[in-house]
Amino acid sequence: MRGPDPLDYGWWLASRSAGIVAMVLVTVAVLLGLTLGGRLTRRPGMARVVKAIHEQTALAGLVAIALHGVTLLGDPWLRPGLTGLALPFTMSYRPAFTGLGVIAGELAAVLGLTYYARRRLSPRRWRMAHRLTPLVYVLALIHALGSGTDAGSTWLRVPLLASAVPVAVLFAARIRAGRRRAPRRTPSAGAPRAITQPVRR
Repeated sequence: MRGPDPLDYGWWLASRSAGIVAMVLVTVAVLLGLTLGGRLTRRPGMARVVKAIHEQTALAGLVAIALHGVTLLGDPWLRPGLTGLALPFTMSYRPAFTGLGVIAGELAAVLGLTYYARRRLSPRRWRMAHRLTPLVYVLALIHALGSGTDAGSTWLRVPLLASAVPVAVLFAARIRAGRRRAPRRTPSAGAPRAITQPVRR
């Protein structure tokens, strides 16, 4: 007996491949971002290299996310339409998990746009925006495990779950580093006061 023709599932295969690539790129970008945020790169010049790789990986991840969604439009079985790709929880196929994937993709796009607007943003707003980056990874991970057709396969499930370990470790290290850098301003009871004396003429 002849098996199914892969060409009949071309759009689905393309979307699945783009989704896996996007998940890998998002994971790498988040890991590099957490490394930079926690200031774990001690060698001179290494932070600049890590930052460049982080930015390029994040942009490549956005392209893969876009391909992951756009190629679904050609799937004759799913037929999500533009509404299903743009509005969370409106797709008929596993709406809860696909909805989280839509949120992750849109949030990643917003964070990606801040790269081009970073000069117009204050450092405080820049940091607040990038604190949402780990959330993109978490939502994407839940989406992949819940709606991915290969999520039940060991070759995909094990790497996905294993990637959560370094992300969690680096996230904890970043929080700890942030607390160490936070200034502690406590008034000193014995602080000397400036005494002004009249000038005699």
